[in-house]
Amino acid sequence: MKSCGVSLTTAAVAFGDEAKKMAAGKASREGEEEPLSLTVEEREALGDMDSRLFGFVRLHEDGARTKTLLGKAVRCYESLILKAEGKVESDFFCQLGHFNLLLEDYSKALSAYQRYYSLQADYWKNAAFLYGLGLVYFYYNAFHWAIKAFQDVLYVDPSFCRAKEIHLRLGLMFKVNTDYKSSLKHFQLALIDCNPCTLSSAEIQFHIAHLYETQRKYHSAKEAYEQLLQTENLPAQVKATVLQQLGWMHHNMDLVGDKATKESYAIPYLQKSLEADPNSGQSWYFLGRCYSSIGKVQDAFVSYRQSIDKSEASADTWCSIGVLYQQQNQPMDALQAYICAVQLDHGHAAAWMDLGTLYESCNQPQDAIKCYLNAARSKRCSNTSTLAARIKFLQAQLCNLPQSSLQNKTKLLPSIEEAWSLPIPAELTSRQGAMNTAQQNGSDNWNGGQSLSHHPVQQVYSLCLTPQKLQHLEQLRANRDNLNPAQKHQLEQLESQFVLMQQMRHKEVAQGLHKSQSSCLSGPNEEQPLFSTGSAQYHQATSTGIKKSNEHLTLPSNSVPQGDADSHLSSHTATSGGQQGIMFTKESKPSKNRSLVPETSRHTGDPSNGCADVKGLSNHVHQLIADAVSSPNHGDSPNLLIADNPQLSALLIGKANGNVGTGTCDKVNNIHPAVHTKTDHSVASSPSSAISTATPSPKSTEQRSINSVTSLNSPHSGLHTVNGEGLGNSQSSTKVDLPLVSHRSTSQIIPSMSVSICPSSTEVLKACRNPGKNGLSNSCILLDKCPPPRPPTSPYPPLPKDKLNPPTPSIYLENKRDAFFPPLHQFCTNPKNPVTVIRGLAGALKLDLGLFSTKTLVEANNEHIVEVRTQLLQPADENWDPTGTKKIWRCESNRSHTTIAKYAQYQASSFQESLREENEKRTQHKDHSDNESTSSENSGRRRKGPFKTIKFGTNIDLSDNKKWKLQLHELTKLPAFARVVSAGNLLSHVGHTILGMNTVQLYMKVPGSRTPGHQENNNFCSVNINIGPGDCEWFVVPEDYWGVLNDFCEKNNLNFLMSSWWPNLEDLYEANVPVYRFIQRPGDLVWINAGTVHWVQAVGWCNNIAWNVGPLTACQYKLAVERYEWNKLKSVKSPVPMVHLSWNMARNIKVSDPKLFEMIKYCLLKILKQCQTLREALVAAGKEVIWHGRTNDEPAHYCSICEVEVFNLLFVTNESNTQKTYIVHCQDCARKTSRSLENFVVLEQYKIEDLIQVYDQFTLALSLSSSS
Repeated sequence: MKSCGVSLTTAAVAFGDEAKKMAAGKASREGEEEPLSLTVEEREALGDMDSRLFGFVRLHEDGARTKTLLGKAVRCYESLILKAEGKVESDFFCQLGHFNLLLEDYSKALSAYQRYYSLQADYWKNAAFLYGLGLVYFYYNAFHWAIKAFQDVLYVDPSFCRAKEIHLRLGLMFKVNTDYKSSLKHFQLALIDCNPCTLSSAEIQFHIAHLYETQRKYHSAKEAYEQLLQTENLPAQVKATVLQQLGWMHHNMDLVGDKATKESYAIPYLQKSLEADPNSGQSWYFLGRCYSSIGKVQDAFVSYRQSIDKSEASADTWCSIGVLYQQQNQPMDALQAYICAVQLDHGHAAAWMDLGTLYESCNQPQDAIKCYLNAARSKRCSNTSTLAARIKFLQAQLCNLPQSSLQNKTKLLPSIEEAWSLPIPAELTSRQGAMNTAQQNGSDNWNGGQSLSHHPVQQVYSLCLTPQKLQHLEQLRANRDNLNPAQKHQLEQLESQFVLMQQMRHKEVAQGLHKSQSSCLSGPNEEQPLFSTGSAQYHQATSTGIKKSNEHLTLPSNSVPQGDADSHLSSHTATSGGQQGIMFTKESKPSKNRSLVPETSRHTGDPSNGCADVKGLSNHVHQLIADAVSSPNHGDSPNLLIADNPQLSALLIGKANGNVGTGTCDKVNNIHPAVHTKTDHSVASSPSSAISTATPSPKSTEQRSINSVTSLNSPHSGLHTVNGEGLGNSQSSTKVDLPLVSHRSTSQIIPSMSVSICPSSTEVLKACRNPGKNGLSNSCILLDKCPPPRPPTSPYPPLPKDKLNPPTPSIYLENKRDAFFPPLHQFCTNPKNPVTVIRGLAGALKLDLGLFSTKTLVEANNEHIVEVRTQLLQPADENWDPTGTKKIWRCESNRSHTTIAKYAQYQASSFQESLREENEKRTQHKDHSDNESTSSENSGRRRKGPFKTIKFGTNIDLSDNKKWKLQLHELTKLPAFARVVSAGNLLSHVGHTILGMNTVQLYMKVPGSRTPGHQENNNFCSVNINIGPGDCEWFVVPEDYWGVLNDFCEKNNLNFLMSSWWPNLEDLYEANVPVYRFIQRPGDLVWINAGTVHWVQAVGWCNNIAWNVGPLTACQYKLAVERYEWNKLKSVKSPVPMVHLSWNMARNIKVSDPKLFEMIKYCLLKILKQCQTLREALVAAGKEVIWHGRTNDEPAHYCSICEVEVFNLLFVTNESNTQKTYIVHCQDCARKTSRSLENFVVLEQYKIEDLIQVYDQFTLALSLSSSS
């Protein structure tokens, strides 16, 4: 196995030496015990054991010997650490973490890893450590930290031997986080990898198909599911789950026509699924729903009975049973079923609404109102406005009724309080024993008859105190001294019941159960859209995970709206899957609680729904508390003390040598990232010098219990927070206030004392004569010894509140001479100016903006393609969810395509419609001018929806010089620094077209058209000219603060690079982020400086043109390289091939700026070294390198799998090479699909002699000032 980290053998030998020294030093002490020691054979066996074996080493049966050895090693290491008072090499803690991880003792593993992190400055070089840490975070559902750790592994070592496992887990986590694009990419990367993994290819394919379904791409999902069914030797469990999903999709979606036709497809699929797995409660439930929708009541009842028999209690099943009873005019049975549902899941909005409808039908409006209020309080209720109106109507109805009629009215049903407290009828509770027996023996002992027995929930009932009882308990406690004997007895009963309830809840949380009686537990209501936007999506999505042996693997299932299933009396639609756990297994043996999809369709609470034993899986994700999963862990990561050895625990968390207080309950020192205050756009001697080296830390949290995670989200009280990460004391005993000074030195691309950027090519080649095992893996511009890039922290000190709306830098031009005045260029490119508005540019240069008007565009090329984004018309400074109930960051828009002519028609009709509306408003205003308050109220209400739908024509390509000759020629009137093509523009030296960057793009807008928040590709500058006739409103944030916005995106479950987001200004101001805000009028040019974050909304009807520019400055190059590396870390393609561009710059440009020269030269040095090292490694391995060369204007190449830039040596499949299609792979992806590269040819595009010549001839040019 290829080494990925610290040599354990070396450390084990060191351990033996340390043990001998300690034994010798303490031999004279009386009664001193002999230290534990490891034999040479044991050390050799342990030498190959680290986190990479997690999930692949058996600790039971034939692996008992390995488990014993690991246990002994842990005891030896702990003994040594204790005797040395924690003063041992950091590697010991890393190994201790590995051993505990392999033993699945996650709390001890985390503590040891934390200690290693705090002691080892360059911990990020140790891929095995990062991988182990990621696995522990994954186990604790700390997805935010797990993602960071796994991404760091792939960044520092793309050829890591467990890369497939990492991609799988990243895919699962991104799926839960609703980042579907990233999830799909990582699943696909896992699928092409031929290395071993804890899931089979069929299971990964299922996840990909289910991902399509989750995104409502139902035809793609159907095709993927059906293709999976064609797989040979498909495991029975996977087959059953695929059929189940197909059946439920046909039931819910309009894939085949009307209801009868849908069910004719859905029911056979579900029946086939039950043939493959008869014990799937979920499939039985879905089948019941299908029968119910076509009126087969008896069959539906039988299916629901089977569902309850085959799986644990489900709120969804009981809710559906209640609907059936209500349809059969059995209100009491319906009431009990609904009560079962809401007691299993207090937040089940659909059950509360159906219960309210039942009470209304029985003329009990007071109880109906209570139920509707509970439904409205649920986070999963999507029709709160309708409920509010219904509640208001019932309340008004009650006010009009005389009090006597309410008191004398006979109730058909018990009140909600009575129903909640009623004991379970004997005929229902008597089935509990039979139920347990049936589940154990697999028998179906159902009593005949129409009446349906309820699932036993007596324990749930007996341990659940109603709000009224809790209030009564508080009153009794407050008057404890004045109670009579009967009241005291009642108090004792309530307190004991309360204690039992609390104990049960703690037990459920500790076991990872989702059936907690807390109302915060999740279960999607029946109208919840599939993975809806906003933070509520986590409450719908049960944790996705991979469990250890004999445990489950759960994934979030889809929640798909169901048309009229069950004909719910409250007109609610049901949801499929409800984001519950999707299960799968490698075993074909059917199991009681094993299924790829969960056992319930709306309730996400029960982790055992559809559990699947997964052979060979050794880690899991289990939902702890809804809030623990509902947002990524941006604060403290989990830290656990070791219950059986408090002294060792104190040493592991760095409290030895007098830093430990009494006991282990003291606050643990936080291990926090290095925090750097970013200098004011200073440019160091390297592209990465300004990259913050802050890293996700295995930070400690205040302990509230031993060996359990209390909360993964709650930050420490009283701690400073930067970027959402709690900052406490550093590992030293000195407490520092913000700004913190890192105890680790800032990594730089070019260490001034150790690396020369000016070696000759001969020296470079000489240094490459001893290639590594596989050559250098990936072309990384940054220095080998640099840590993974990190976003910058917020500048310190924070700006005062009155400085958060700075004036926008603006230049007013009067004539052409002003436009070509050199200081204008200097002003725009000055890093201190994040944005510059050049007013009156078109007039000063006499630009004919009419060439870009809609009329001219239609006349020139009316069939030209336009990308259309369908959006909601909202106020520019706000962004509401579609219902208008809350402000959010997510900015959704659907993509389609049309032509310029058709969009021009829409633009014109939109303007005419607006004129009509304006005239109507004026008429109404005259009629109601005396009622200004009403007008303002209506205005405020309109701001929160319903929102009008608009269409934005974007990304219209104007690159074709033949089609757009007049338009492109007109832009040559601009000053050189702002032109599309110029010698001083880095993008003009790429050598090929990058659409929208070194070509012009056009935007056609109606009022409200939005360009969401973003930085330009690779942080290049941009030029934007408003053609008019309307205005645009801009919002701009300086580059220094992009890390803060990245944190906000993560907190709002958004991908900073790939998602559409519209910042909430209130959030930014609260975080002391300055926002430039201004209006761009027709003829104004907006210059966006390198790295500036911005978002734009059209105020009127207008067109805009835009393109990117790369000034020849050190700041621009540095920021471009930083984003190149950040993109690589985040698995996002960089549109600008920075390696290719750097070599072209060296060929074409004379550089006089020493800082820029150093960065480019070092890039050349590093790439030259990589090319030579990799080439020699391939030749040494007997792999032929074939000369291929390059054609003129040939684009740079990217890996077709992972999308990283591939320079010079292209790995192409034999088939692709024969067909001359040249589908390029990077070396790492090539080796994942073919370890020895036997299916690949290697094509060389540059002779090494040519690269040497470019490298040697690239020298620092004398500036004009120095030469004069």
